[in-house]
Amino acid sequence: MRRIRPLFAVSGRGTPRGRTRPVLTAVGLAAALALTATACDSGDGSRAAGGAGSSASAADGKNRIPDDIRRRLREHGIDVGKWQNGAWKKWTRADWLREADDFINPVIKGLWNPSRMRGANDPDKVVGAGDLAGDQGVTDPVPTPVTARAVAPAYHDHAPTAGKVFFDSPKGTMVCSATVVKDPAHPGKSNLVWTAGHCVHAGKDGGWYRNIVFVPAYNNSGLTTDRLKDAPRQEVAPYGVWWGDWAQTSPQWIAQGDETGGQGAPYDFAVIHVTPESGPGGKSLEETVGSALPVDFDAPAVPKAPRITASGYPAAAPFDGQKLYQCQDRPGRLSLLRTDPTMYRIGCTMTGGASGGGWVERDAHGVPSLVSNTSIGPVKAGWLAGPRLGKEAKGVYESVSGKFANR
Repeated sequence: MRRIRPLFAVSGRGTPRGRTRPVLTAVGLAAALALTATACDSGDGSRAAGGAGSSASAADGKNRIPDDIRRRLREHGIDVGKWQNGAWKKWTRADWLREADDFINPVIKGLWNPSRMRGANDPDKVVGAGDLAGDQGVTDPVPTPVTARAVAPAYHDHAPTAGKVFFDSPKGTMVCSATVVKDPAHPGKSNLVWTAGHCVHAGKDGGWYRNIVFVPAYNNSGLTTDRLKDAPRQEVAPYGVWWGDWAQTSPQWIAQGDETGGQGAPYDFAVIHVTPESGPGGKSLEETVGSALPVDFDAPAVPKAPRITASGYPAAAPFDGQKLYQCQDRPGRLSLLRTDPTMYRIGCTMTGGASGGGWVERDAHGVPSLVSNTSIGPVKAGWLAGPRLGKEAKGVYESVSGKFANR
């Protein structure tokens, strides 16, 4: 176990107080403000890399990767076999693909075993001095902390759309939280997952993270960390491991995301299209888990917003990252820059690892919809902030849906 500095952390009404660890981001990570996390780390991922090649599936004894991915890898000078056998761990600037069309995430069957999942950390970010100085725009008083409530197992019975995103970064294995959302192009058969931008892309000084997967209802039975050590993969990931075959985030994150600062936080969202590790042809993600949330891109202004429920797998003490928690609070406003949209902020004691988790509100008829995701929080837990989803978020969502509309 080792202490991990907070993701993108701030404190009080704008006085930066600490750091946080990096997170995955796809097509355009918005500033990834996050939380503090304490977790085990798999180091450079060498344990998994060795087993990746030996466990990759193929009837002819070779690794099978779709032709379009093979072609795109070759265009970037990447050998498919070497990639699956550990070349993905090369993070030099030349090898770190960062543009929207560069997203490549070949399935490496068996890479994400239970041990590797348990050892994943949350990403690291730093808030530079003065990021919130003067409370630019409109910022409400810091909310009263709301104690995170443990979700009763089985998690699928109470939060069927919640799960974890795992990925690899230059700093090791990483983790975020995420939500299954509806796909307008495939009603009832969605393969879309909503998370934070910083959970798929490193921002302006990096590129796409690698080996991105989604595990719905992770540790569905709520086993303790000790019991998880001996749990089979089927128990840790009862609804399977789903690989991202496409991811997209806001261009604001790709252009502005930084380890020192809050740039892009109001645009810190991403959509991942997934496919089962076992291969296409079976049920969709939505059919598999039995649910998917609609996304509301016209949610009310912050002062008029009803109570919001945030879900996630917090990893920093006193949490261990293995269990699902929720907070419910009425949001206030947090403004980082006058030129950027005002963010939602709620009282919540969840910590790092909860990044990317869905924020859900219910209408007058009790129908739930996703209105935001966890983006940033203070070094000392007490509140969370998330972007208010508007036209930029809708553009990302519709782009990913449209890309797979005829498949």
